[in-house]
Amino acid sequence: MELRKYLLPGLISVTLLSGCSLFSGEEDVVKMAPLPKVENQFTPQKVWSTSVGDGVGDFYSNLHPAWQDNTVYAADRFGIVKALDAADGKEKWKVDLSEKTGFFSKNISALLSGGLTADGDRIYVGSERGQVYALNSSDGSLAWQTKVAGEALSRPVVSDGLVLIHTSNGMLQGLDQSSGAVKWSVNLDMPALSLRGESAPAVAFGGAIVGGDNGRVSAVVMNQGQLIWQQRISQVSGATEIDRLNDVDTTPVIVNGVVYALAYNGNLSALDLRSGQILWKREIGGVKDLIVDAGHIYLVDQDDRVIALNADGGVAIWRQSDLLHRNLTSPVLYNGYLVVGDSEGYLHWLNTTDGRFVAQQELDSSGFQTEPVVASDKLLIQSKDGEVYAITR
Repeated sequence: MELRKYLLPGLISVTLLSGCSLFSGEEDVVKMAPLPKVENQFTPQKVWSTSVGDGVGDFYSNLHPAWQDNTVYAADRFGIVKALDAADGKEKWKVDLSEKTGFFSKNISALLSGGLTADGDRIYVGSERGQVYALNSSDGSLAWQTKVAGEALSRPVVSDGLVLIHTSNGMLQGLDQSSGAVKWSVNLDMPALSLRGESAPAVAFGGAIVGGDNGRVSAVVMNQGQLIWQQRISQVSGATEIDRLNDVDTTPVIVNGVVYALAYNGNLSALDLRSGQILWKREIGGVKDLIVDAGHIYLVDQDDRVIALNADGGVAIWRQSDLLHRNLTSPVLYNGYLVVGDSEGYLHWLNTTDGRFVAQQELDSSGFQTEPVVASDKLLIQSKDGEVYAITR
């Protein structure tokens, strides 16, 4: 019987259990870079902050806010989901998706994990228990709930009347957006060992493009659930099990018929959308979502370097290496700056032209794990202890 193991990307960069068979030789200790000294060119302003339950604590979770029509939607791991006014953070409604056990007993955690998605009049969220919930955005009432093939660790993606879910056991499933019924399932294959996390699909022209834990990027026709191509962008290599991890946990980005994808211990690759053929690749690995904008690629690699490259060929433009091993979030573009959070609760603002720091802001001692979200004129970010912050430049 095969034992499936999951590893947290953040733990890999810091420490793992001593004596584990994954290691050969002595345990390596990777030190977090000290906080860089930054002379702020401007002072980011906190507009409001609001607590949403107990957050995710020390668990790996991709929970982050969603924004739509002047409302912010956020959740904690236990099952609290709130709708907040985007202007002032005041609560509009609150629901609890945890399992009721009895009048005197504490509810069982829903283990929400996959990030929130707002689309039309519904809010979608998945859980480690393999449940996907659709809530009515007006009041948080449950529209439907569906059991899927495994843990829903990435955010749901809505397209063409389907809610796409990539589960922890390598299944991509299409659920009917109206009823939650499973329309189709595609097995993307799984290795015995992988990072804890899954790629959310990217969609274009009726196709879903998704990364897998086997180092491949796959394209699926959404109306049929049919696999049309797979391309490996990471080869298994190295002396230890850690070295041979090659997950594609990032969400691919599709721009002008090109798919950009990033693998852990692998490559940054540009693929032809129609055929999956590799157009170019660079030896850069990572697990954080990347950005493609105005002919440039911005990403955080697996050592927490922030890198900018040319999208046409992957030539490096600049590297910012002063945040090594600070367990950065995925980057986001906001008001012309590149912004990342770190595990000590700081936001770092970088110049997109040369990667230099332009501002730094301390917000939350529990730290950040998931990327900021742009909500019109505000930047939203949720801390590990469940505090949601709205920031302006």
